[in-house]
Amino acid sequence: MALPPLVGLPTDRKQIGLHPFLAVGEKYVRALVDGAGATPVLLPALQPPVAADEWLSRLDGLLLTGAVSNIEPHHYGNEPSYEGNLHDPARDATTLGLIPRAVALGLPVLAICRGFQEVNVAFGGSLFQKLHEAIGFDDHRENPDDPLEVQYAPSHDIRLAEDGLLAAIAGGTQARVNSLHGQGVARLGDGLVVEAIAPDGAIEAFRRDGGGFLLGLQWHPEWQVTQDPFYLGIFRAFGDACRAYAARRASTARLHLTESA
Repeated sequence: MALPPLVGLPTDRKQIGLHPFLAVGEKYVRALVDGAGATPVLLPALQPPVAADEWLSRLDGLLLTGAVSNIEPHHYGNEPSYEGNLHDPARDATTLGLIPRAVALGLPVLAICRGFQEVNVAFGGSLFQKLHEAIGFDDHRENPDDPLEVQYAPSHDIRLAEDGLLAAIAGGTQARVNSLHGQGVARLGDGLVVEAIAPDGAIEAFRRDGGGFLLGLQWHPEWQVTQDPFYLGIFRAFGDACRAYAARRASTARLHLTESA
């Protein structure tokens, strides 16, 4: 029986007391185990970043998670950051370098919330720092005073692209998702194709054009993943892509062994 695929999760850098810690939200780890059938591997986000080619060569997938921090805006424009905007330069330095190398290898990538925004920026796109202040867009933020089950409850419908990956998973062109983000896509990155939009026109999901598995989602499908068929279908599709990649990697390794024998 094949071993579960190995999926890397870049960490957030958090200050706890006098010391910095590297952490990943448990809900993402749990969703990988329960939803994708994968083994999570935490990738330390350090500054300066660690050369990650060796990491990627041993992985079968990459999950870019949400976070309380936002990408520093100098990575996608010259607009200054607003007062109180939380940043994580170590994570920026790690993920923005990892993404193009992972894609070049054909590694399956699932990107959620901050991760969705990281992929867009890595492909040359830009962001609204405050989506709710951009003309024509709704306020997609959660109420921080609500309990978690309310914050992560379905909030609005999204329209799925016909013949897209998400429509195939959902079995139709409409789904209902949660909404917990303050930023959003302003200019879509090069080679990215819209998979879903909100009623106000905000881009809620994209994939990479040109093959492979790269799916970015602005909402949070990791939340109680086994209780929502659509969310579970997303993680199962990601897990299947990781298993297929692992099988190809193992086949290539066996071929190299045979040729060198």
